Amino acid sequence: MPINIPKGMPAKGILEKEKIFIMDEERATTQDIRPLNILILNLMPIKQNAEVQLLRLLGNTALQVNVSFIHMETHQSKNTSQSHLDQFYTTFSEIHEKNFDGMIITGAPIEHLPFEDVNYWEELKMIMDWSKERVTSTMHICWGAQAALYHHYGIDKYPLESKTSGVYEHGISDRTVKLVRGFDDVFFAPHSRYTSVDQREIEAHPELLLLSDGDAGPFIIISKDEKNIMITGHFEYDTTTLAEEYDRDLKKGIDIAPPENYFPNDDHMKRPRNTWRSHSHLLFSNWLNYYVYQETPFEWK
Repeated sequence: MPINIPKGMPAKGILEKEKIFIMDEERATTQDIRPLNILILNLMPIKQNAEVQLLRLLGNTALQVNVSFIHMETHQSKNTSQSHLDQFYTTFSEIHEKNFDGMIITGAPIEHLPFEDVNYWEELKMIMDWSKERVTSTMHICWGAQAALYHHYGIDKYPLESKTSGVYEHGISDRTVKLVRGFDDVFFAPHSRYTSVDQREIEAHPELLLLSDGDAGPFIIISKDEKNIMITGHFEYDTTTLAEEYDRDLKKGIDIAPPENYFPNDDHMKRPRNTWRSHSHLLFSNWLNYYVYQETPFEWK
């Protein structure tokens, strides 16, 4: 089934070349079907890249999905044009009276800052509180996951001695949980961050379940009421995203090691291979099916 996105969004052409079924708003209005309404709070600096990555995963299920994007009103984007935001995004103040079946809060490259020093922290807290009543299930990614753990559950992040960057092995603690249904005993996922969260705090918290961890620390955390899912890595990353981040950091003069377990034979001149694609699609499919579609009311009251 298709995903419905704002008409004219540049991501449409990229996804159509990948044979992903895309529908714009005009055609969607002719469909006699109750689609899922998914809201994406895109905090990434280059928003177009995150749009393609997330839409690709949301478009690979049997469900019809309407996707809406919002950006922060209290933050001026430096890497995405205002015209793009005006055309394809709305703000929280414009949608706060609506209900959504699911929401995704992306990461942001600001983990070096205390949460309270982020210029949109108060607005983000308001959105996360709003999601408790207005969203069936919310997926938080990387810094978004750390923000959710801090705001909802009082678990703070801490700085790492060096950046965690690479593709790491993970396992599953409880494969009866629907989110990881169909996962292999061992699987891989990209991580890219300078901070982490304490595994002992997560395991000791009465409202949380640590579902997956590995060489990069805690990875998939789910609240026991299934309202919040926290993914500390980047299942949505393209094959070359870590390489692009590495090249960007080198050009900035940052002394940084190449991403681990990523380039063939650790040769950063060789094209990396994608070892996480199937599990990324499976995670998003499981989330949409079990935590959004099967839990959301047909009509919100």
